[in-house]
Amino acid sequence: MVTTEKPDYKVVGTRPIRHDGVDKVIGRAEYGADIRLPGMLPGAVLRSPHAHARILGIDTSRAEAHPGVRAVVTSADFPSRQGEEGEVGRADNVLAHDKVLYVGHAVAAVAAVDLHTAEDALDLIDVQYEVLPHVMDVRDAMLDGAPILDEKLRTANPDGSQGDTPTNVAQHIRYEKGDVEAGFAAADLVIEREYGTTMAHQGYIEPHNSTAYWSKDDEVTIWTSTQGLFAVRDAVAGMLGLPVKSVKVEPVEIGGGFGGKIPDYLSAPAALLSRKTGKPVQLTMSRKDVLEATGPTSGTHLRVKIGAKRDGTFTAMQAWMAYEAGGYPGSPMGAGTMCVFAPYDCENQLIDGYDVILNKPKTAAYRAPGAPASEYGAECVIDELAEALDRDPLELRMQNSATEGTQRADGFTYGPIGHEECLQAAQDSPHYQSELSGANRGRGVASGFWFNIGFETSMAAQVQADGTVPLVMGAVDIGGSRASAAMQLAEALGIAAEDVKPHIVDTDSVGFTFLTGGSRTAFANGWAAYECAMDIRRQLEERAATIWDCAGEDVSYGDDGVIRGPNDEDGAAQEFSFKELAAELPNTGGGIVGRADVSKTSHGPAFATHIVDVEVDPETGKVEILRYTAIQDAGTAIHPSYVEGQMQGGASQGIGMALNEEYIWDEKGRMVNSSLLDYRMPTALDLPMIDTIIVEVPNPGHPYGVRGVGEVPIVPPAPALHAAIYDAIGERMRMLPMSPTRILERTLPDDD
Repeated sequence: MVTTEKPDYKVVGTRPIRHDGVDKVIGRAEYGADIRLPGMLPGAVLRSPHAHARILGIDTSRAEAHPGVRAVVTSADFPSRQGEEGEVGRADNVLAHDKVLYVGHAVAAVAAVDLHTAEDALDLIDVQYEVLPHVMDVRDAMLDGAPILDEKLRTANPDGSQGDTPTNVAQHIRYEKGDVEAGFAAADLVIEREYGTTMAHQGYIEPHNSTAYWSKDDEVTIWTSTQGLFAVRDAVAGMLGLPVKSVKVEPVEIGGGFGGKIPDYLSAPAALLSRKTGKPVQLTMSRKDVLEATGPTSGTHLRVKIGAKRDGTFTAMQAWMAYEAGGYPGSPMGAGTMCVFAPYDCENQLIDGYDVILNKPKTAAYRAPGAPASEYGAECVIDELAEALDRDPLELRMQNSATEGTQRADGFTYGPIGHEECLQAAQDSPHYQSELSGANRGRGVASGFWFNIGFETSMAAQVQADGTVPLVMGAVDIGGSRASAAMQLAEALGIAAEDVKPHIVDTDSVGFTFLTGGSRTAFANGWAAYECAMDIRRQLEERAATIWDCAGEDVSYGDDGVIRGPNDEDGAAQEFSFKELAAELPNTGGGIVGRADVSKTSHGPAFATHIVDVEVDPETGKVEILRYTAIQDAGTAIHPSYVEGQMQGGASQGIGMALNEEYIWDEKGRMVNSSLLDYRMPTALDLPMIDTIIVEVPNPGHPYGVRGVGEVPIVPPAPALHAAIYDAIGERMRMLPMSPTRILERTLPDDD
């Protein structure tokens, strides 16, 4: 661990046992599909076999008459069909109305006495389709004459204007800094390359699920695997035409999300089926449904151009990036454009990004959404520049690294950041200092960046008479956020982490809390926990003053958890430990509750640098990873074990995107590898131990210096592997994934 100067914390930086660990290890934790309610009915969803087709009619009469079927719903059951355009679009992706826009697009849902009956009934729903031409490549979708998915769609241009003709380009973003033409004119070397990436799925273990009960008083309760309880509440209320007070989302554990469980696909149809049947209804996706019908990350096409002087100084950086949005607008193009050159300081930049719809499932967030693709292109060009200039790739990055005061092309100016420290730690690491020898072996490095910001977060903490503190929060726990919040509350109160009892509660029991994602949770939860603790400390000072019959300003709460007052009449010091004062509360006015509602806009930008060694089998094209080291600035590592786990998990997913994972389509727009046997994610057998080096450059915008850690480690793997494969075989792979087939196609002799 590489650490700059920071306070001597007592809880932060330690490794207590996970608060929810026992429940998950022994199987007591309840996940979405574990929900069982009296009279509950299972359901199934009918999905489109066509990539693009107009729906001419849906006849559900045969299905409704089938024995055991209790209800059938289609898009016509959504009151939001008459509502605002945004809710209409959201409802259309949940149950298609006028058109289906991808294979797997949901069309109808059935509830029945058992799952087999519900699935049988799907075959009895008669859907009349007019099959339309489809488009599956982002470049083809942008051409004049391409099949148009939405006749109403017009391009939103950078100047605020809108195009005047139907298009598949939903938005064009441009960021500009300095004079890019002059920058390239001043360069001694300019390299421009094109790259492509394919759609890749988050690969969470637990499929999407939802159970809904629409009671007779029009109150809807939902249990679902989601990253955002309040996001589901608001989306379902909007689609069903209900006030948010009529929808309650109950927390359940989540078996992975990585951004893919921010959208909700099943809760609204389940609720509509429940309203028709008067019973709770549960819908669960198969793995095939998950892969075909939930949001992967975008495939992209990129052009990156960078100019440099002979001494290595970057003079200009330019990127053109088209992102697949799937059937509806909303790719992570915006984040990708802000991240593409974010680790570097260059006076002249021009960045264009395009959000493009086409006949694939609507994309969703996936761990640093948009950044792995855009930064892959930039880092690969930087690696070529390093070779052309005969420079160490880490030294070239160090020379051009963003530092405090650097302004990105989108206008954001950095405060204290740790990219240089990550590069230095990489240079000094045993891995980089080691020798790598042998045929077809290579080493690569790359850096990566991701944002970090707070958004709305609410918490409440109650002091119990035994000195324990139940903590109530609304942020779903995916990667240990219960523990990180409890630890930060404990640090602020001067008590043990084990004395804090964190609870995630339903949407009626805590204030609005933004979703778990974007590396915001430990950061924002930490702010809320800190504010809760400060509220408790103030109240405990007042309570102690009452007991000691002294002025409030004469009482102070120490960071060690000791409350100190003035000396008594005999001159003896008066003080309470936290537990001692907690025991006095029932007799001195009752319990104390600390509350916090925060919406912090301070940033904690995060950077990482990765090193990888590979061996490429020239006969099979298989890439074996020999050694991998992930270096990352966490600001302050609240629970170092969890930080290491995030770094390793993100790197593993980035490796999958780089080497194996992709959506493969046939000529009719159907995904042909929609199972985990054919969609190849790396397992423990495919990876070495991923070594980690935590860098700590505290974030001044947070009471404990926290930066987000969950997103940035997925960014460097692809360009680092690109460099390592080139070092091993002398071929630069410009299309992800760099699978064995693609490697063989690039390295076979011309006459083979």
